[in-house]
Amino acid sequence: MTSASAGRELAALLSRVVEGTGLELEDVAVTRVGHRAEVRVLVDKDGGVSLDDVAVASQAISTVLELPAADAILGEQPYVLEVSSPGVDRPLVDPRQWRRAAGRLVRVRLAAGTEITARIVTADTDGVRLAVVGAKPGAPAREQAYGFDELGPGRVQVEFNRPSLIDDIDELEPEPDVSTPDGEGEDAR
Repeated sequence: MTSASAGRELAALLSRVVEGTGLELEDVAVTRVGHRAEVRVLVDKDGGVSLDDVAVASQAISTVLELPAADAILGEQPYVLEVSSPGVDRPLVDPRQWRRAAGRLVRVRLAAGTEITARIVTADTDGVRLAVVGAKPGAPAREQAYGFDELGPGRVQVEFNRPSLIDDIDELEPEPDVSTPDGEGEDAR
């Protein structure tokens, strides 16, 4: 059995158990390394995957991999299991992947051939609303809706100073007055 077909068969075997943990199965890859197999399982969910999520999924997947149905796919050889979430370098192609990346900066080639950098505002089953970054530095972003047929795979861009919801809230709320009754200011941070 080829590694690709083993991955597909394991994905069919594992999908229900992964869904039972509250996660979605993104991919299963099997690689033969000497006399063992490496089983890499990618899981995801809205809001991201925590280490606790990975631990629960790993336990559930390990239980299934000990069943005779998994032995028929992997053979009697030992295996190494790796469960993780997809990395930032995974291209965004499915509507759920675009939805999960809302708020992130992406680079995407349009069907028209141009490439843009934009922040994902929203995504649904029909397409994506992007805040397209201006061509000139400091130019304001403009929102534009795109159907999935107009977009190639999106690539999330790594941002070290990514704006967050907390930053937006901090800008809207005034600092609380933490003065003591005697007028001496006290830094509460």
